[in-house]
Formats: sequence, structure tokens, C-alpha cells
Amino acid sequence: MVPASRSTRDIEVTAESLQADLSRLELQRRALERELAAVLAHLDTVQRALGALKVVMASPAAAPASEAAPATAPRTTGGAARRRVPGPARAATRPRAGTERTYGRLTEQILEYFAEVGDADVRARDVAVALGRATDSGSINAVRSTLDRLVGTSRVRRSGRGLYRAA
Repeated sequence: MVPASRSTRDIEVTAESLQADLSRLELQRRALERELAAVLAHLDTVQRALGALKVVMASPAAAPASEAAPATAPRTTGGAARRRVPGPARAATRPRAGTERTYGRLTEQILEYFAEVGDADVRARDVAVALGRATDSGSINAVRSTLDRLVGTSRVRRSGRGLYRAA
């Protein structure tokens, strides 16, 4: 027969093990929820881009790229040369009548993302993926720079090394 103190200790060890498993699984669940949110955001972005391309392709006014207006000469602003985007490509980023402009709103997109994720720690890469941006270092650094500016204005807070959280 097993002594009562040993079986009590076995139960305590099992309970501690289950508690550790519960904590680990809860962290994994949150990470998977963030990843799913990122995938859904990317899916939405791809669907919208595909829809816009279908509209452009169906439009009889869509001209081949070779017929597009030539780029204007570089202009200087404050000593730095900037290249203007050719007319048709620039027009593609303009909102259509009755639609909201989504390009160039990285700060607002990041703030909307933090409103959705609530009180969770996220990395710049997670934010970039959730926003459907490329995961190359340049894109992630753009998100990181924006996050750092938001930290400076107390709209987002830094919760650890490389981690950000809604303010």
C-alpha cells in the first residue's frame, strides 16, 4: 500500500505540471490568434488588390504600360532629389469616388491594429504581417520606426526589448 503523503505529493506534482502546461498553452493560443489575425488581414489585402486589378483589367481605358506617360524629371527639395511616380501608377493609389484612401496611412493602420489586439505584446514583424506588409527588413524597419514615433507621442508603449503594447 502507498503511504498517504506520497500520493498527496504525486497529486501536487501533477497539479503543478498541469498548471505549467496551462500557462504554456495559453501563450500558444494567444500567439496563434495573433497569427490568424495577421493571415486574415493579409487575405483581405490580397482580395482587395485582386478586386482592384480585375476592375482595372476590365476597364477599356486601361492602357499598356508602354503607353503610359513618361516620368517627369527629378525635382529637388531641400537639396535631396526626389523622383516623381509616373502618372498612371500614381493615379492607381488615388482613391476612387466614394472610397477611403488606405495607402500612406501606416500610423492609423498601426493604431487600429493595437485597438484590435488589446493588451498583448507584439513585435514590429507581427504588426507588419498583420497589416499585410512585406516581411523584408525595410518594411519591418518602417513599421518599427512608426512604432517608435508612436512610443514618443505616448500612443503606444514599449513593453520590453522589441515589444510594443497599446497605451
